[in-house]
Amino acid sequence: EVQLQASGGGLVQAGGSLRLSCVASGFSFDDYAIGWFRQAPGKEREGVSCIARGDHSTNYKDSVKGRFTISSDNAKNTVYLQMHSLKPEDTGVYYCAEVDCPSMRPYHYWGQGTQVTVSS
Repeated sequence: EVQLQASGGGLVQAGGSLRLSCVASGFSFDDYAIGWFRQAPGKEREGVSCIARGDHSTNYKDSVKGRFTISSDNAKNTVYLQMHSLKPEDTGVYYCAEVDCPSMRPYHYWGQGTQVTVSS
């Protein structure tokens, strides 16, 4: 059974940093691209970033470019989202999912969300 578990969220002041982790079981990140999504209160879910299989090329939502970095440790079946210079508008529940990258079209498997709250 494929499982994706997101963790690492928390409370942080504007300008701070967090690193989110997505740990997979039941499949390898060699096989599928992984993306990060987020959903802020009252807003639609949006794609944040993804990392492709194979060449590990990356894609980012424009609003996070230069602040967020997605990376993977395939030996650990883990994808990270390092977030710097966090802004209140980054607040939301962050999810990882199996996706096509760079389109970020999600497939079937989603992790449980982790809450990121950025205070002013």
